[in-house]
Amino acid sequence: MYALTRLSPEVRQYLLVTGNYWAFTLTDGALRMLVVLHFHSLGYTPLQIAALFLFYEIFGVVTNLVGGYLGARLGLNRTMNIGLGLQVLALLMLTVPAAWLTVPWVMGAQALSGIAKDLNKMSAKSSIKLLVPDSQQGTLYKWVAILTGSKNALKGVGFFLGGALLAVLGFTGAVLAMAAVLALIWLASLVLLKKDLGKAKAKPKFRDMLSKSRAINILSAARLFLFGARDVWFVVALPVYLSTVFGWDFWLVGGFLAAWVIGYGIVQSFAPRITGKQSGHVPDGRAAFVWAALLAGLPALIALGLSTTWSAQIVLLGGLLLFGVLFAVNSSLHSYLIVSYAKEDGVSLDVGFYYMSNALGRLIGTLLSGWVFQAYGLQACLWVSSAFVLAAALISMALPRHREAGRQA
Repeated sequence: MYALTRLSPEVRQYLLVTGNYWAFTLTDGALRMLVVLHFHSLGYTPLQIAALFLFYEIFGVVTNLVGGYLGARLGLNRTMNIGLGLQVLALLMLTVPAAWLTVPWVMGAQALSGIAKDLNKMSAKSSIKLLVPDSQQGTLYKWVAILTGSKNALKGVGFFLGGALLAVLGFTGAVLAMAAVLALIWLASLVLLKKDLGKAKAKPKFRDMLSKSRAINILSAARLFLFGARDVWFVVALPVYLSTVFGWDFWLVGGFLAAWVIGYGIVQSFAPRITGKQSGHVPDGRAAFVWAALLAGLPALIALGLSTTWSAQIVLLGGLLLFGVLFAVNSSLHSYLIVSYAKEDGVSLDVGFYYMSNALGRLIGTLLSGWVFQAYGLQACLWVSSAFVLAAALISMALPRHREAGRQA
């Protein structure tokens, strides 16, 4: 506590925002696993399960665009608290009697959850830009990597938590328990988050929501395809495949996907070391292209491996682990570049625009994950994934070469 009191008010506020983001992430990961596994057990098809997340992703697109504008006008503490409150409401919507859990009702709850998630993400990612001088790009890269990696590691814990709570408490009990804990965190946040962190000096106009930066527009397009490439096989196709083809139970599916996302988050945290920061380099547009190109052929190789006589479990699980490592580095590079490219005054406008494209990629990937898997199987999802990563790599060739600043970290 003494150490916390010696920190600047801005850093203390950022730590509170990050803590809220971590708590939210646990419930977000757990809720996704709960919905996928519970409704699959009720006999829903993969496409129907994907449809449950349709509004989650659609409203994520809108929220990132509008949320960046709100963050610049109102302050990131307020957007964070709005997000926490909406997530509590979304969880409570799913505690109604089973007869009420129709597809439109669940989609509505997921819509609120999608709004909440992206308000929280935008608030946390935007805050870090305000704490690191532009001259210290290496430090900025390191802080962004730690924030992004720790968030994804906790999301993995949330996957496991969702599977475990479903097995122990059932769907309604699990959702109610998460709503109660998050409500306490939300109340504490209302009291503790007081500073208008990230509030723009000049009131942004509504038209300022659309980015005018060429670098941010290009990076946003690459991000769309990169995250579409992940979700086209990871969101619906993979957990259903593990459950139906491999015969895994809720504990095993949730535990494995949790371990994968935790490992993915750890790799993200160490991405600066992997990409050469220790030797005085920070990534630029060329690095984004190179790492995307390295990833592009891997899903196709996994698909080809599943067509052979080799063990499907070894091919799929081994390929998934390698995919996680390469994808984590790509994601961490992108997260650094957007914060680096964003202008400091009203940073949430640029970050919100960028994560709008991230949400759009997730939306496309989620829909394709259900439809392509149901119509053509997991291998087709993997081929689509390779095509998407290749598109991200080609788009990244147009990114500017970022100035070397790692030696100032």
